[in-house]
Amino acid sequence: MKLYLLTALITAGITFVLSWVIWRIALRYRLHPPVRERDVHKTPTPRLGGIAMFLGIVAAILVSRAFDYFGIFWAEPRVVWSVLGATLLIALVGVADDLWDLDWMIKLGAQFIAAGIIAIGGGLQIYALPIGGITLWSSWISIILTMFSIVIVMNAVNFIDGLDGLVAGVCLIANGVFFVYSYILVRDAGATSFANLGTFIAAVLVGACAGFLPINWHPAKMFMGDTGALVIGLLMATSGIAITGQLPPAALDPDVTGRSQILGTLLPILLPIIVVVLPLLDFGLAVIRRMSRGKSPFSPDREHLHHRMLDMGHTDRDATLIFYAWTAVSALTVLLMYLFTGADWFGDHWFGEYWLAVGFGLVGVAACLVLTLVPSQPPPRPSATPVASETQET
Repeated sequence: MKLYLLTALITAGITFVLSWVIWRIALRYRLHPPVRERDVHKTPTPRLGGIAMFLGIVAAILVSRAFDYFGIFWAEPRVVWSVLGATLLIALVGVADDLWDLDWMIKLGAQFIAAGIIAIGGGLQIYALPIGGITLWSSWISIILTMFSIVIVMNAVNFIDGLDGLVAGVCLIANGVFFVYSYILVRDAGATSFANLGTFIAAVLVGACAGFLPINWHPAKMFMGDTGALVIGLLMATSGIAITGQLPPAALDPDVTGRSQILGTLLPILLPIIVVVLPLLDFGLAVIRRMSRGKSPFSPDREHLHHRMLDMGHTDRDATLIFYAWTAVSALTVLLMYLFTGADWFGDHWFGEYWLAVGFGLVGVAACLVLTLVPSQPPPRPSATPVASETQET
């Protein structure tokens, strides 16, 4: 655990320092795009913060080679180098898009190539689903499912990137919860070492988001752009696949884990989805909305969830904090369900095991609904002028 925390601190420190350096360089050389019609910020702002996040992540991964503790996933260097190669490709495409606005088909093609590098080149795939030990019966089905999962999560994270500190904070919370979950899951499975690639990536992402958030908090000095959002999405999907898609049978054996399997077999799938439930919801609604209008599912608009919250009367900061709350409540509820599957406080009664998690979830959802539906100020009057804030999505 100490080395994981050290990894997160190293990543955060490098990301924080590089963010300020890149921000100063971007201001000096005017490396910022003009404000677009769909944007909600008024002044041109650099969108190169993802470069600092990428460099911080790469540095942390390379530094991990110096620790014997992390040697378990470096024992298969092909997997680690494939993740680094895919991340580099996405970072380069993201930088190009942040500077020149690439065509969406070019970006989508690059995303599938990056996903293929991980699934085919690195062999990191969803081989099994933890529901009754279901094993995928075809290597091509495994590859296709893995690639689409990675691409969907990348775009889902990118789609919510539209307010100061939104993605950095949401992904900080999500990866923090997933880190705790994966660490406990590996421990329960009786592994000889708690070191694994999925948990390590989650710790690195926590550090990258924490290091970038100070410069991205409202009012943001710099945005992470497509570079940061796509890199985070790629690595979040990779982390989930490294844990969920390759679970050993012991991870699901109640005699080994000591946890009830009423929901336990579903939680390894549920939590990776829950931690990105808001991005996935926004992504799904955007695709349906745009295709129903005869447009490309990747054509930009100003009707994302965060835009709607601003139109309801929420301030930038309030809307961001509400997104944080939804993420924390949903992710922590599922984590608590897993933790309490082994509880024996109320005998064998199912409700006795889960009532604390369910109660927390119900109270949290009710509180989030009140915060969402009752804005702190009246809705703004229709205006042709964008509301002051930030956007980073495509």
